[in-house]
Amino acid sequence: MKLKLDENLGVRGKQLLDAAGHDACTVAAQQLTAADDRHLIEICRREGRALVTLDVDFANPLVFPPADSAGIAVIRLPKRPTAADLQAGLETLVRALNVESLAGRLWIVERGRVRIHQGAEGD
Repeated sequence: MKLKLDENLGVRGKQLLDAAGHDACTVAAQQLTAADDRHLIEICRREGRALVTLDVDFANPLVFPPADSAGIAVIRLPKRPTAADLQAGLETLVRALNVESLAGRLWIVERGRVRIHQGAEGD
């Protein structure tokens, strides 16, 4: 799957997703660091890339309808996250991508589980 990693995920996230067979790029590599959220999601849509982020703003399907995108995965971490928490969240995402499509959907990824937003018909 084609993925774009938001600025808060970095090189290790890209390496993990690439190693799992996904086509991952980062906003930093495309000089999109600090880009407006709406601009970023539009770029993802044009490129056919799902967004992977820690930014909970993207978890609002009223503002960022997942059906209008290649997909959005928001990784939720504990209040005081460690590198191991981030690694576990990314590993959970990789396992989920191996069995389900993220395309046009909103996933909330936590350590060991993925909650899939069930939008209304036509969402």
